[in-house]
Amino acid sequence: MVYVKWAFWITFWVITAAFFHYTLPQHDIVRVTDTYEKRIDFGENSIFWAAPDVGNDTTTVNRDVFFIQTRMANDKVMVYRNEDTGWGWPPYFKFDTSNLQAEAADLKSGADAPQWVAIKHYGWRNEFLSIFPNAVGARAVAGPDVTIIPWLNIVILVIFAAVVWAIWVRWRRFRAARIDPVIEDLGDSLDAAGDNLAEKRGRLSRWLDSWKSKK
Repeated sequence: MVYVKWAFWITFWVITAAFFHYTLPQHDIVRVTDTYEKRIDFGENSIFWAAPDVGNDTTTVNRDVFFIQTRMANDKVMVYRNEDTGWGWPPYFKFDTSNLQAEAADLKSGADAPQWVAIKHYGWRNEFLSIFPNAVGARAVAGPDVTIIPWLNIVILVIFAAVVWAIWVRWRRFRAARIDPVIEDLGDSLDAAGDNLAEKRGRLSRWLDSWKSKK
Protein backbone atom coordinates (compact mmCIF):
# COMPACT_ATOMS: atom_id res chain seq x y z
CA MET A 1 0.00 0.00 0.00
CA VAL A 2 2.84 2.38 0.84
CA TYR A 3 4.49 1.71 -2.55
CA VAL A 4 1.21 2.45 -4.35
CA LYS A 5 0.90 5.73 -2.47
CA TRP A 6 4.45 6.78 -3.32
CA ALA A 7 4.00 5.74 -6.97
CA PHE A 8 0.83 7.83 -7.18
CA TRP A 9 2.42 10.96 -5.76
CA ILE A 10 5.60 10.63 -7.81
CA THR A 11 3.52 10.22 -10.99
CA PHE A 12 1.33 13.17 -10.01
CA TRP A 13 4.24 15.55 -9.42
CA VAL A 14 6.10 14.43 -12.56
CA ILE A 15 3.00 15.15 -14.66
CA THR A 16 2.52 18.49 -12.90
CA ALA A 17 6.14 19.50 -13.50
CA ALA A 18 5.92 18.47 -17.17
CA PHE A 19 2.71 20.49 -17.55
CA PHE A 20 4.27 23.65 -16.17
CA HIS A 21 7.52 23.14 -18.10
CA TYR A 22 5.58 22.82 -21.38
CA THR A 23 3.08 25.60 -20.73
CA LEU A 24 4.99 28.38 -18.97
CA PRO A 25 6.92 30.86 -21.14
CA GLN A 26 10.66 30.44 -21.63
CA HIS A 27 13.28 32.69 -23.22
CA ASP A 28 16.12 31.70 -25.55
CA ILE A 29 18.84 34.10 -26.68
CA VAL A 30 19.47 33.27 -30.32
CA ARG A 31 20.45 34.62 -33.70
CA VAL A 32 17.70 34.41 -36.34
CA THR A 33 19.10 32.80 -39.47
CA ASP A 34 15.97 32.27 -41.56
CA THR A 35 12.17 32.43 -41.60
CA TYR A 36 10.03 30.27 -43.85
CA GLU A 37 6.60 28.76 -44.36
CA LYS A 38 5.94 25.05 -44.79
CA ARG A 39 2.91 22.85 -45.46
CA ILE A 40 2.43 20.46 -42.53
CA ASP A 41 0.41 17.23 -42.58
CA PHE A 42 -0.72 16.55 -39.03
CA GLY A 43 -0.54 13.02 -37.67
CA GLU A 44 -0.11 11.43 -34.26
CA ASN A 45 1.73 14.51 -32.95
CA SER A 46 -1.15 16.87 -33.80
CA ILE A 47 -1.73 17.52 -30.10
CA PHE A 48 1.54 19.49 -30.04
CA TRP A 49 0.40 21.87 -32.79
CA ALA A 50 -1.80 24.87 -32.17
CA ALA A 51 -5.19 25.40 -33.78
CA PRO A 52 -5.38 27.12 -37.19
CA ASP A 53 -5.09 30.89 -37.24
CA VAL A 54 -8.19 32.64 -36.00
CA GLY A 55 -10.64 33.07 -38.89
CA ASN A 56 -9.23 30.22 -40.99
CA ASP A 57 -10.75 26.81 -41.72
CA THR A 58 -10.48 24.41 -38.77
CA THR A 59 -11.44 21.21 -40.63
CA THR A 60 -8.30 20.70 -42.72
CA VAL A 61 -5.77 17.97 -41.86
CA ASN A 62 -2.88 20.08 -43.16
CA ARG A 63 -2.03 23.75 -43.41
CA ASP A 64 0.85 26.17 -43.91
CA VAL A 65 2.83 26.92 -40.75
CA PHE A 66 5.39 29.67 -40.19
CA PHE A 67 8.80 28.68 -38.83
CA ILE A 68 11.67 30.70 -37.36
CA GLN A 69 15.10 29.14 -37.74
CA THR A 70 17.78 30.22 -35.25
CA ARG A 71 21.20 29.45 -33.90
CA MET A 72 22.27 29.83 -30.27
CA ALA A 73 25.54 31.18 -28.91
CA ASN A 74 26.83 27.61 -28.45
CA ASP A 75 26.18 27.03 -32.17
CA LYS A 76 23.18 24.79 -31.46
CA VAL A 77 20.32 25.09 -33.96
CA MET A 78 16.80 25.72 -32.68
CA VAL A 79 13.69 25.91 -34.84
CA TYR A 80 10.43 27.43 -33.61
CA ARG A 81 6.96 27.20 -35.07
CA ASN A 82 4.95 30.41 -35.21
CA GLU A 83 1.24 29.74 -34.70
CA ASP A 84 -1.68 31.59 -33.18
CA THR A 85 -2.99 30.30 -29.86
CA GLY A 86 -6.21 32.30 -30.14
CA TRP A 87 -8.59 31.78 -27.25
CA GLY A 88 -7.39 28.23 -26.63
CA TRP A 89 -4.79 26.68 -24.39
CA PRO A 90 -2.19 27.77 -23.40
CA PRO A 91 -3.81 31.16 -22.73
CA TYR A 92 -1.30 33.38 -24.52
CA PHE A 93 -4.07 34.97 -26.63
CA LYS A 94 -1.71 35.19 -29.57
CA PHE A 95 -3.30 36.54 -32.76
CA ASP A 96 -0.29 38.24 -34.41
CA THR A 97 1.47 35.31 -36.10
CA SER A 98 2.05 37.22 -39.35
CA ASN A 99 3.38 40.27 -37.52
CA LEU A 100 5.78 38.13 -35.48
CA GLN A 101 7.01 36.45 -38.65
CA ALA A 102 7.75 39.85 -40.18
CA GLU A 103 9.55 41.00 -37.02
CA ALA A 104 11.65 37.82 -36.96
CA ALA A 105 12.54 38.22 -40.63
CA ASP A 106 13.69 41.79 -39.94
CA LEU A 107 15.96 40.51 -37.12
CA LYS A 108 17.90 38.05 -39.30
CA SER A 109 21.68 38.33 -39.10
CA GLY A 110 24.85 36.47 -40.03
CA ALA A 111 27.66 35.05 -37.93
CA ASP A 112 29.98 37.91 -38.86
CA ALA A 113 27.59 40.58 -37.50
CA PRO A 114 25.18 38.81 -35.15
CA GLN A 115 21.99 40.43 -33.92
CA TRP A 116 20.98 38.62 -30.76
CA VAL A 117 17.28 38.10 -30.19
CA ALA A 118 15.27 36.94 -27.18
CA ILE A 119 12.67 34.45 -28.39
CA LYS A 120 9.80 34.00 -25.95
CA HIS A 121 8.18 30.61 -26.44
CA TYR A 122 6.43 27.66 -24.84
CA GLY A 123 6.59 23.95 -25.62
CA TRP A 124 9.32 21.44 -26.36
CA ARG A 125 11.64 20.55 -29.25
CA ASN A 126 11.81 16.88 -30.19
CA GLU A 127 13.37 15.85 -33.51
CA PHE A 128 12.06 12.27 -33.31
CA LEU A 129 8.41 13.33 -32.88
CA SER A 130 8.77 16.50 -35.03
CA ILE A 131 7.68 18.74 -32.15
CA PHE A 132 8.59 22.43 -32.19
CA PRO A 133 8.21 25.08 -29.47
CA ASN A 134 5.79 27.86 -30.40
CA ALA A 135 7.30 31.35 -30.50
CA VAL A 136 5.08 34.03 -28.96
CA GLY A 137 7.46 36.98 -29.04
CA ALA A 138 10.81 38.24 -30.33
CA ARG A 139 12.88 41.28 -29.43
CA ALA A 140 16.45 42.41 -29.98
CA VAL A 141 18.82 42.24 -26.98
CA ALA A 142 22.32 43.54 -26.34
CA GLY A 143 24.14 40.20 -26.42
CA PRO A 144 24.04 36.45 -25.84
CA ASP A 145 24.72 36.82 -22.10
CA VAL A 146 21.59 38.83 -21.32
CA THR A 147 19.72 37.55 -18.27
CA ILE A 148 15.93 37.55 -18.42
CA ILE A 149 14.16 37.03 -15.10
CA PRO A 150 10.96 34.99 -15.60
CA TRP A 151 8.76 37.09 -13.30
CA LEU A 152 5.52 35.63 -14.65
CA ASN A 153 6.71 32.08 -14.02
CA ILE A 154 7.79 32.99 -10.49
CA VAL A 155 4.40 34.55 -9.69
CA ILE A 156 2.44 31.59 -11.13
CA LEU A 157 4.56 28.99 -9.32
CA VAL A 158 4.36 30.89 -6.02
CA ILE A 159 0.56 31.09 -6.34
CA PHE A 160 0.41 27.38 -7.21
CA ALA A 161 2.60 26.51 -4.20
CA ALA A 162 0.39 28.66 -1.95
CA VAL A 163 -2.76 26.93 -3.21
CA VAL A 164 -1.21 23.47 -2.71
CA TRP A 165 -0.08 24.44 0.80
CA ALA A 166 -3.56 25.77 1.69
CA ILE A 167 -5.24 22.60 0.43
CA TRP A 168 -2.74 20.41 2.30
CA VAL A 169 -3.23 22.32 5.58
CA ARG A 170 -7.01 22.14 5.30
CA TRP A 171 -6.83 18.45 4.46
CA ARG A 172 -4.68 17.79 7.54
CA ARG A 173 -7.14 19.68 9.71
CA PHE A 174 -10.13 17.88 8.21
CA ARG A 175 -8.42 14.52 8.65
CA ALA A 176 -7.48 15.25 12.25
CA ALA A 177 -11.02 16.42 13.07
CA ARG A 178 -13.14 13.97 11.09
CA ILE A 179 -11.27 10.95 9.74
CA ASP A 180 -8.70 10.09 12.43
CA PRO A 181 -11.29 9.91 15.27
CA VAL A 182 -13.43 7.53 13.20
CA ILE A 183 -10.41 5.33 12.48
CA GLU A 184 -9.43 5.35 16.15
CA ASP A 185 -12.99 4.43 17.20
CA LEU A 186 -13.04 1.64 14.63
CA GLY A 187 -9.71 0.37 15.92
CA ASP A 188 -10.96 0.48 19.52
CA SER A 189 -14.11 -1.39 18.48
CA LEU A 190 -12.05 -4.06 16.75
CA ASP A 191 -9.79 -4.39 19.78
CA ALA A 192 -12.81 -4.70 22.07
CA ALA A 193 -14.37 -7.28 19.76
CA GLY A 194 -11.11 -9.22 19.75
CA ASP A 195 -10.90 -9.15 23.52
CA ASN A 196 -14.51 -10.27 23.80
CA LEU A 197 -13.92 -13.13 21.38
CA ALA A 198 -10.80 -14.20 23.28
CA GLU A 199 -12.75 -14.19 26.54
CA LYS A 200 -15.50 -16.34 25.04
CA ARG A 201 -12.92 -18.76 23.66
CA GLY A 202 -11.36 -18.96 27.12
CA ARG A 203 -14.70 -19.76 28.73
CA LEU A 204 -15.40 -22.45 26.14
CA SER A 205 -11.96 -23.94 26.67
CA ARG A 206 -12.43 -24.00 30.46
CA TRP A 207 -15.88 -25.58 30.07
CA LEU A 208 -14.45 -28.32 27.82
CA ASP A 209 -11.61 -28.86 30.25
CA SER A 210 -14.12 -29.31 33.07
CA TRP A 211 -15.83 -32.11 31.16
CA LYS A 212 -12.50 -33.77 30.50
CA SER A 213 -11.69 -33.73 34.21
CA LYS A 214 -15.03 -35.39 35.07
CA LYS A 215 -14.30 -38.23 32.69
